[in-house]
Amino acid sequence: MIRTLIAAATAALLAAPAIAALDIGDKAPDFTIDASLAGNIYKFQLSEALKKGPVVLYFFPAAFSAGCTIEANKFAEATDEYKQLGATVIGVSHDDIDTLKKFSTTECRNKFAVGADVDQRVMKSYDAVLSLMPDYANRTSYVISPEGKIVYQFTSLNPYRHVANTMSALKGWLTAKK
Repeated sequence: MIRTLIAAATAALLAAPAIAALDIGDKAPDFTIDASLAGNIYKFQLSEALKKGPVVLYFFPAAFSAGCTIEANKFAEATDEYKQLGATVIGVSHDDIDTLKKFSTTECRNKFAVGADVDQRVMKSYDAVLSLMPDYANRTSYVISPEGKIVYQFTSLNPYRHVANTMSALKGWLTAKK
């Protein structure tokens, strides 16, 4: 039932442009959430990850739904390239940590972490809430500089463009930084 509602909301919103409230240059809200990487649960803290380099933060509606599986697979395929560029990838959804523990091993292919934002605190602070289904995250991606500033943001329920767009933005930011 929930997956059907997400599919219907996705179809209704694909043609409509969506804009994330946090814009380029805005300070990224710090957060700490339970996350899973390769089935191992730990606390992910944005400020700690930023000490290592930029962070690609992406929000997704629901683990194991069709679009979210596609997107997770795409991020998994690109994770080594993100790492070569010094970036950490983390996906965030409202799913509980037990669901994301499984999702991190199967759909994320043990490549990157996914965080459980069960109370939607993080998605709300990034204005990544799906308007028709406010308990779910909208498909929104951010690139955050080590200084904690938003370098890029993109919102679209289409799961195919987030990796290419964030990768391009990250490369552009790195080039401009040199």
